Amino acid sequence: MTISFALLGAGRIGKVHAQAIASNHDARLAAISDPVAQAANDLGQRYGAPVRSISDIAADKSIDAVVICTPTDTHADLIELFARAGKAIFCEKPVDLSVARVRACLKTVEDTGARLMVGFNRRFDPHFQAVRQAIDEGRIGTVEMVQIVSRDPGPPPPAYIASSGGIFRDMTIHDFDMARFLLGEEIETVYAAASVLVDPEIGRLGDHDSASVVLTTASGRQCSISNSRRASYGYDQRIEVHGSLGAVSAQNQRPVSVELATADGYRLPPLHDFFMTRYTQAYAAEIAAFIATIRDGRDPSPSGADGLAALLLAEAALKSVQEGRAVRVAEVGGDA
Repeated sequence: MTISFALLGAGRIGKVHAQAIASNHDARLAAISDPVAQAANDLGQRYGAPVRSISDIAADKSIDAVVICTPTDTHADLIELFARAGKAIFCEKPVDLSVARVRACLKTVEDTGARLMVGFNRRFDPHFQAVRQAIDEGRIGTVEMVQIVSRDPGPPPPAYIASSGGIFRDMTIHDFDMARFLLGEEIETVYAAASVLVDPEIGRLGDHDSASVVLTTASGRQCSISNSRRASYGYDQRIEVHGSLGAVSAQNQRPVSVELATADGYRLPPLHDFFMTRYTQAYAAEIAAFIATIRDGRDPSPSGADGLAALLLAEAALKSVQEGRAVRVAEVGGDA
């Protein structure tokens, strides 16, 4: 069974997903849509896929699934459109920046019986999956504490910051999902501190570029998250899970794994320079997992509910910064 895909959005992340679809023998890239004609045409020519309108794609019964890589403020509307059109839907995070809008969108998904998967790609990284496997096998006993370090090489452009929804909804949301993935219990309280240490323009736009978050579950399990929009040494992505019998960690990855030892000491190559190279395997694996859910009729994971849970944690973190206190997730719209 070959799944016929339409790609909505031919920008940076759209190109990553186009490659993942084209390289999967169970998938076919059948259409591309983007309001920027040049971007759509260039990507379409590269993969032999015609450029089509969103309405044409929705009406075409030969297209099985869509991958939504458009701006965030279009996600919920597109999910609802393609849910009603009977397509399987993969959507980049977040579903929307509004909790109420996400809930309304997920109600449409439920009412139509549509299959929706949200793009938290880090769950599919082989290194992070190995950490989860060690937890599932009981090799470190009961999970007690998780540490997540996630730092970008540099801040995005001001125009992106202005429409991103802020560091917690845009950047830390991946770490919130990873915390849920690793803790094994739902998070009850959030305490966050945030500053502007990298670029004053980010502060003028009402956002932060440096953040620390502590998450606590009902049983007392903890997760600490460290975020920065600047890491001069590369794309810093590390996790550690401490348990009753030991600990398991995933360290930073490099494009080349070579260590040079001389009388002057040990030298390693630089880290990956951003997510498009660091998480190449993860993007391919998540598309493969999405295809498998369509083929086998299984519920996708991460689901729309997972997307909502991560957004609630982002809302709680923002409220914590604004009010200088720990915030219960239930305060911002329900239990995550």
